[in-house]
Amino acid sequence: MLTVTRVPTRPYTDQKTGTSGLRKKVKVFKQENYLANFVQSTFNALKKNGGIPDTLVVGGDGRYFISEAIDVIIKIAAANGVSNLWVGKNGLLSTPAVSNIIRYRREGTIKAKGAFILTASHNPGGPEEDFGIKYNTENGGPAPEKITSAIYEETLNIDHFLTCPNLKAVDLTKKENHVFETFKVSVINTTEDYVESMKNIFDFDYIKRLLQRPDFQIRIDGLNGVSGPYAKDIFCSCLGVPESCLTGVEVLPDFGGHHPDPNLTYAKKLVEAMGLNSDGTPNTNIVGKLPDFAAAFDGDADRNMILGERFFVTPSDSVAILAANADVVPFFTQRGGVRSVARSMPTSGALDRVAKARNLNLFEVPTGWKYFGNLMDSRDVYGGEDYNPLICGEESFGTGSNHIREKDGVWAALFWLSIIANRNTDVSKPLVTVREIVEQHWMRYGRNYYCRYDYENVLQESANNMMKAMENLQPSDIPPLRGKKCLSIDNFEYHDPVDGSVSKNQGIRVVFEDGSRFVLRLSGTGSSGATIRLYLEQYMEPHDVAQHLKEGTLPSVAAALDALIAIALNSSQISKFTGREAPTVIT
Repeated sequence: MLTVTRVPTRPYTDQKTGTSGLRKKVKVFKQENYLANFVQSTFNALKKNGGIPDTLVVGGDGRYFISEAIDVIIKIAAANGVSNLWVGKNGLLSTPAVSNIIRYRREGTIKAKGAFILTASHNPGGPEEDFGIKYNTENGGPAPEKITSAIYEETLNIDHFLTCPNLKAVDLTKKENHVFETFKVSVINTTEDYVESMKNIFDFDYIKRLLQRPDFQIRIDGLNGVSGPYAKDIFCSCLGVPESCLTGVEVLPDFGGHHPDPNLTYAKKLVEAMGLNSDGTPNTNIVGKLPDFAAAFDGDADRNMILGERFFVTPSDSVAILAANADVVPFFTQRGGVRSVARSMPTSGALDRVAKARNLNLFEVPTGWKYFGNLMDSRDVYGGEDYNPLICGEESFGTGSNHIREKDGVWAALFWLSIIANRNTDVSKPLVTVREIVEQHWMRYGRNYYCRYDYENVLQESANNMMKAMENLQPSDIPPLRGKKCLSIDNFEYHDPVDGSVSKNQGIRVVFEDGSRFVLRLSGTGSSGATIRLYLEQYMEPHDVAQHLKEGTLPSVAAALDALIAIALNSSQISKFTGREAPTVIT
């Protein structure tokens, strides 16, 4: 029999999860029983909400402290009656891969019904940086609010946890099974299940033909996160891309000392290699032939940034272009085509234009992938309307579909390569570039100029005071934008059409008569302080885009949004409340 020990503990009051999991500094997680409390509280909550699953998946993004955390989880899982744990080799599993394993992996009749994912996503790693843990449920997606609230309640009242302290440490470096009487830990291949799913979703032969063109070169940057093994297996082993085209694919516990965040600021080397400045404009000092396509992924491989030669594709444009070209992907054509699209509220309305033109269901949801998951599960879980196939995305470099219940960075890159391949079937003709694909999209649907300012690690009280001041403003307090009056100011509230839940205080929207807007929102993904995000958006009609492109006068993002930016900064008084003269990051 396994020896189960009951260990007395005291509660911590700061274990309320953010948008997707519990993220804190490593030194916080290293406090006595801090991680053990959270894991046991999760099991306590599960026990009261349908029971503890027999089989769970465990893995993460390779950041510092992951091995110690997995050891804690294994021993507590064994003590709480879990029968099987599927753990990624070396502790590595991307967030999309975990969702994929829950949904599709079978060992005989055994199916995983939950997972502990050890990641702080795009946050930095290392002894002085961030660690994170989140629980995913049977659908493969982040735990719904009912479960996360129950977990938090348990963390406030916990007085003991169960563990098997004498359980022999599992060697995570080898793919093998470890049997401890009634408890089994299987160390599984990190990439196998995910790679097989990507082969079923996309036409790899189609993509491979594009990659064999002598005039088409790509770059992939894993930012030293967990995407590295997946990038090697898919782009090199399956698609024949030379390893020299991959960078940052060695998984490092501190991500090489950088933020594993695929944006114009933190993916600096890739941005420069593609001939771009940190604001997304072409760098005229770089001459010569550059790669035609590039993608970067974050720490746990669920976010992506797409670049062309001297061209930045905004995440809002990216999801709209994927939705408009879904017929190039077998996963969608085999299911009768895309039926619905969804975006987070701060994401630009570019996707809305595609939905209207193609008569697709459109949903605007709060930030957080679980809201997309509800829409995807509407029929199978809730007995409601079937919205699948569904494509969705967030302005924060997250894109995905109903193939899993998480956003998926590598999937997005393969989707883009499928679109480029579709536009370049005739090898005798010049390459149709990423820039040309985006510009053709704008000429058909119009362009949603878009920008985001991030103010990181702001004092929580200062951020809250700024939001309160904004809520007290009236439309008449906002000056006109190029002659267009402010139409409304509201705090976005979402009524979920699937489960009837209501999510309040999701961000303040300031909307003008022509549909231009700015949005202010506090982010829930940081580990300390508050992050204020300011989103800015202005629409240009298709015929105006076409005329500007013809004349070579298409305004830059900064020029197009300059008046809106001035109004937003003055109205919100961000500088006054934060003491910052400039944002930390502009994307």
